[in-house]
Amino acid sequence: MLLKFSRLAAVLIAGANLVTALTWHSADFSSLINLENSGIRYKDNGATTPLETILHNHGVNLARIRIWTSSNNTSYSLSYGLALAKRARAAGMSLLVDLHYSDTWADPAHQAIPSGWPTTVSGLNTQIYTYTLNLVNAFNNQGTPISLIQIGNEISDGFLWPVGRLSTNGFSPASQMLHSAISAVRTASPSTRTVIHLANGWDASATNWFYNSIFISGQLSLADVDILGFSFYPFYGTSATYSNLQSNLQALVNKFGKDVMVVETDWPASCSSSVALSQNIAVSAAGQQSWVLGIRNVLSAISGGHGIGISYWEPAWIGNAGLGSSCADNLVVDGSGNTRSSVAMFSASM
Repeated sequence: MLLKFSRLAAVLIAGANLVTALTWHSADFSSLINLENSGIRYKDNGATTPLETILHNHGVNLARIRIWTSSNNTSYSLSYGLALAKRARAAGMSLLVDLHYSDTWADPAHQAIPSGWPTTVSGLNTQIYTYTLNLVNAFNNQGTPISLIQIGNEISDGFLWPVGRLSTNGFSPASQMLHSAISAVRTASPSTRTVIHLANGWDASATNWFYNSIFISGQLSLADVDILGFSFYPFYGTSATYSNLQSNLQALVNKFGKDVMVVETDWPASCSSSVALSQNIAVSAAGQQSWVLGIRNVLSAISGGHGIGISYWEPAWIGNAGLGSSCADNLVVDGSGNTRSSVAMFSASM
């Protein structure tokens, strides 16, 4: 009887995991080729193995690849992204391409127009359409079609500043340029799903400010956008709780009927106690898995199956383990490139 019960329990647990598993188990490992060029290698169970293979073996089915407008491969150029895409696809992953529309990092505090681009709305509409069309075609032409594409990175206050900055020039310029870019995607690859990416997925006030005004007749339409993507980090504010994320995402799904996704997140394996984290979870490899599992539970509870995926940001960037945070180490590998137990998050926790 005990054996039968144990078997039944195992079946029920497996069934629960199947029901709650998300569509996309993703990692952004855009830094990989630059890291390899500096001599870094990775090991899983003691065997030196390409990082993309390690990640796919542990459940990653979507590679997030950032692309800047730079022509320098060390600065995430198109040619760099294309090379990494070939490797990701060969390893068995689909592609999420993250377009920064800048020569360098684009984030809530930085959204500079690329050098050489126009500085008027009309000029930028033409430029962003042509640039995006050519880029998507480049991925298609080498046999690595894009499944999901971000039109900008953390564009909570717009993009292509100062022209497209919402807080200074209103919503129309950014709305027009988002529509122009998405029109290019629809022309080059109608099956590619478009993503709008904002920071702080827990922040209902900022999210509502953006989405209550960005859709303008004749400019960006609701039909242009397939997925609402968000960053969700624990070390930039103690309000980044599961509860706040859940309520904000569910409200957006109720209002717009779109899929939602956490396209950037991390949790520390090592962090000073002076850094305030938003959830009471262990700072450890086990804690990394727990944090991601909590996000999965939030997304799995979103009505209509609209919570579709998580992307862990730069899990193997040795030499930059803090990943821009005040924590010492957010990686799923150690300083020698050996995988930590948290690499299991991509299958067990997503």
